[in-house]
Amino acid sequence: MVETILVIAAVPALAGLALAVLFGRRTFLTRSGAMAMAMRIYRRVPGRGWAPGFGTFNAGRLAWYRMFSYSPRPHRTLDRAELKVEQRREPVGAERQIFPPSVVILCCQSPDGEVEVAMTRSALTGFLSWLEAAPPGAASDFYGN
Repeated sequence: MVETILVIAAVPALAGLALAVLFGRRTFLTRSGAMAMAMRIYRRVPGRGWAPGFGTFNAGRLAWYRMFSYSPRPHRTLDRAELKVEQRREPVGAERQIFPPSVVILCCQSPDGEVEVAMTRSALTGFLSWLEAAPPGAASDFYGN
């Protein structure tokens, strides 16, 4: 009887611990700022394959972390110098069911292939600013060698 009560009490305690670890991971990874964004991780079914997450900017790279993952490592890292936006579009078909109307989808090209990211219009402004930014002198070789 006591063992049954302990098992019944352990289940909610373990579920609470799992949620606390997820929340702690997100708090730790986003302490210096992050933006909510979804990334399409597979394309087998049209309009499906999107995973929620958040991106952090660090030294010319965007690190994308899955929202519901225990991994401290990013699921995907995009290098600003090698990423090109090819198309901006609204959600279509099944995507309209999972994204609110304020979301924009960017189809980008990276050395690893096509990348699709979805974010709100306000996050899009920051993302495009980061993408177009360059350190002083990097955009021109006028003062170089």
